[in-house]
Amino acid sequence: MTIWPSPESRSKALYDRAAKVMPGGITRIQPWQDPFPVYAAYGEGAYVVDEDGTRRLDLLNNFASLIHGHAHPAIVEAVTKRVALGTAFTLPTEAEVALAETICARVEGFEWIRFSNSGSEAVMCAIKAARALTGRSKIVKVEGCYHGAYDYAEVSLDSEPENWGNEPRSVGFSAGVPKGVTDDVIVIPFNDVEAAQRIILSERHQIAAILIDATPSYLGFTPISTAFARAMESLAEKIGALLILDEVISFRMHEGGAQTLYGIKPHLTTMAKIIGGGFPVGAVAGSREVMRVFDHRQGKPLLPWSGTFTGNPVSMVAGKVSLDLLSQSAIDRIDALGARLREGVAAVYQQRGEPGQVTGVSSMFRLHGHARPIIDHRSCYHTAEEARRVLALQRALLDEGYHLSGKGMGFIATAMNENDIDGFVAAVGRALDRLSPAAAA
Repeated sequence: MTIWPSPESRSKALYDRAAKVMPGGITRIQPWQDPFPVYAAYGEGAYVVDEDGTRRLDLLNNFASLIHGHAHPAIVEAVTKRVALGTAFTLPTEAEVALAETICARVEGFEWIRFSNSGSEAVMCAIKAARALTGRSKIVKVEGCYHGAYDYAEVSLDSEPENWGNEPRSVGFSAGVPKGVTDDVIVIPFNDVEAAQRIILSERHQIAAILIDATPSYLGFTPISTAFARAMESLAEKIGALLILDEVISFRMHEGGAQTLYGIKPHLTTMAKIIGGGFPVGAVAGSREVMRVFDHRQGKPLLPWSGTFTGNPVSMVAGKVSLDLLSQSAIDRIDALGARLREGVAAVYQQRGEPGQVTGVSSMFRLHGHARPIIDHRSCYHTAEEARRVLALQRALLDEGYHLSGKGMGFIATAMNENDIDGFVAAVGRALDRLSPAAAA
C-alpha cells in the first residue's frame, strides 16, 4: 500500500490533476496539508479512508458538521429515499417544515426560523437583519473570533501584535477589504466586561448588532463567562441593538444549544453544521418580533432573503434525522469522551514537560503550542514557532492514523468510543516523543 505523501500515492496523482484546474490545486483552503492534501475516498463511522487505503480516526468530521460520523445508516437511508423523489424544487416541501419544527421545539426562544445554505450565509443574514431592523450600520464582534467568510464577520480574525493596537483595532482579513468595512466593525476583547462596555457605549448610536460566540473555536473553545454574556445582553438592550449568538458549532453542546446551557438570551441565533446531517445548511432563528424582518406578507420585507438551494429537501431530511439522533444522553456521552480526551492529553503534556496544552469544552478540543492561560485572542495567539509545533504535531498524528486540523482543532462524534479516545491520547504521547529535541539529538 502506498502511503501519503509518497510521490507515487493516489493523492499525489489527484493533486497534480487538481493543480491544472484549481488555484493552488484546491477549492477549499482549510484542508490543505503540505506538500499536498490527503484525498478522501470514503468514510465509515468514526473513520475516514484516503485514496491510498489508509484508515484514520476522523477528529475533524468536516469541521464539526458530522456529529454522527460518516455515512450513519439512518441518515443514508433517509437521504437515499429523498433523492429518488427529487433533490431541489422551486416549491417548498414538507421536509423544511419538519426540520423547522424540530429546531424550534429544542430552544425556548425560537419562534420562527429561516434557512440558508451555510454558516457564513446565516451570519451574513443575521447581520443584514439587524441593520434592516435598526437602520444602523455598525456591528460589534470579538477579536479573533471566526464567524464565516463575510467581510464584516472576518474583521480582526487574525490580527497580530504588529497591527492589533493597545485595544482591539479593526483589521481587514483579506487583501482589498474596503475601509468602509473596517469602519463599520467595532472590535472588543473576549470576556473583558469593562473594556467591552466602554468601547460599545462610545459608539452606541451607530451599532446595529453585537455578534458573539459562546465558545469561540479560534480561542480554543474558551467558554464565555456569565458576566460577559449578561453584559452583552444588557448592552444590546440599552443601546437598542440586536444580540446575535453564533451557534454554528456550539449548537452541539446541548439539545437547546449553548444558549440553553449558559442561559444566554440572544435576539437572533445562527446555526449550521449539525442541523444539516452532513449536507449544506444554515439557519437564523429568533422571536417572531425580530424575525418579522423576513416576512413578506405585508409587502416587500425589510430583508428579502432567498437562495436556489435554500431549504432543499435533501439537507432538510438529513438534518432532521441528525437532530432526532442527537438526544441529550447522546450529547452527554460525547461530552464525557471530550473530557476524557482533554484530561488524557493534558496528562501527556505534563508528563513530558513539553511546551503545549489542550483546551476545550463539551465535545470540542484544541491543541496549542504554548502553555499560557488562555482568556482571549491575545493570550491564545501563537507565535510562528508555537504554530510550527502544533503543525508538526498534527502531521505526526496524521502518520499515527488521526486526522485533525493544522491548528490542532478537533471534534468528537457519536460514532466514537473510549478506545478511540485512548488511542488518540497514546498517539499524542508517541508523537511528542518523536518530536522532542532529545529525540532529534
